[in-house]
Amino acid sequence: MHADLSPVIAATAQWLTRAFPASGGALASALCEVQARQAVTAAARLRYPTALDAALLGVSGPGGSGRLDWVSGSDAGLGDDLDAQAWRTWVDEVVASWAACLLTDAELADRAVAALADGGRTAGAPAEFRRLVAPDASDRDAAALLRHPDLLAPVAVLHQDQLLDRLNPGRTLIA
Repeated sequence: MHADLSPVIAATAQWLTRAFPASGGALASALCEVQARQAVTAAARLRYPTALDAALLGVSGPGGSGRLDWVSGSDAGLGDDLDAQAWRTWVDEVVASWAACLLTDAELADRAVAALADGGRTAGAPAEFRRLVAPDASDRDAAALLRHPDLLAPVAVLHQDQLLDRLNPGRTLIA
């Protein structure tokens, strides 16, 4: 049983960087991966805030990348050998959706990191999530696809309302 979220964070970040790859060489890939990992880490900690939540996720499993692959159009390049990509079973659709929201909305990312800091889950949250909440020009260039609101919209919209509820409990919607 997994007492932490590292398998889900690793798999979901890998899914994001494969579905929305870096623009450029090795440095761009590294910068893109860091941003994806920071967004996924924040989303996973918001989604599974306690050790019990993480343990239950370890028992039940996160669900895999099937729907995300279909929604994003990244299922076309998978081929028939899915056994070689067993990591995809650890992708969490809700965490990926929330991470997509954080990557494309700076205000939402700030609120999410603040919520984590308020909950005591992250000591030194601003430094841990710097590339997520305050990306510089090289970060933005490297992750142009990963931070593109139109490209991530089909993924972000899947569970955006749940993220907004988590960050604003009891809010009322005005139609």
